[in-house]
Amino acid sequence: MDKDTALATLQDVKKSSPKRNFKQSIDLIVVLSGLDLKKTEHQVNSYVNLHYSTGRKLSVCALVGAELKTQAAGVFDEVIVDHEFDKFKDKKLAKQLAEKHDFFVAQANIMAKIATTFGRVFGPKGKMPNPKAGCVVAPNANLKPVYERLQKTINLKTRNQPMVQIKVGAEDQDENEITDNILTITNSLVSSLPNGEHNIKEVLLKLSMGPVFKIEAKKSSQKADAKGKSPKKEAAQ
Repeated sequence: MDKDTALATLQDVKKSSPKRNFKQSIDLIVVLSGLDLKKTEHQVNSYVNLHYSTGRKLSVCALVGAELKTQAAGVFDEVIVDHEFDKFKDKKLAKQLAEKHDFFVAQANIMAKIATTFGRVFGPKGKMPNPKAGCVVAPNANLKPVYERLQKTINLKTRNQPMVQIKVGAEDQDENEITDNILTITNSLVSSLPNGEHNIKEVLLKLSMGPVFKIEAKKSSQKADAKGKSPKKEAAQ
């Protein structure tokens, strides 16, 4: 996929989608093939750092000790200090906290306590602080760059189907920024698959409430149906 092809498809998506009375997201759907998701090595679960945001502010909570308490209070959307952890042994409160934030950042030297307190709730929801996303930090870390990086971090993940769907921008966002996000994501995904681009069946783009378009490799984009299938060409008259 090249930049011009992705940009042309994005423009088709925006022109052909009905206007709504709210700001829609731009969603990228990558349909995969030749994978057995029962095998760990075939599952996709990686973090990608984008050059641009996806048009939505992400909420980040810090789970820290006394060393980072003051600094974290001036950076994150919520800060929970280790002496406050006990109240989150209440599963209901822990679930509410998990739903409230997109990412959790943990102070490394209290990670065991964090796992004990929050693991049973955060783990199944994929909300445990993940070192691969840069969410586990040293007690003397500079926290502002961590927060700023997470605003442009996404999680690529297959669930029960061989596909990845992720928000790549908002309809009022600069088209070049969205195109850059599309290319960054697809390139990262290709590099993580066992057979690279051969595991990608098709790449689709849509507004959250609009029709699906297939990103064509060699020609202009064709409008796809709701299942992502390109329409057949009409027979020549």
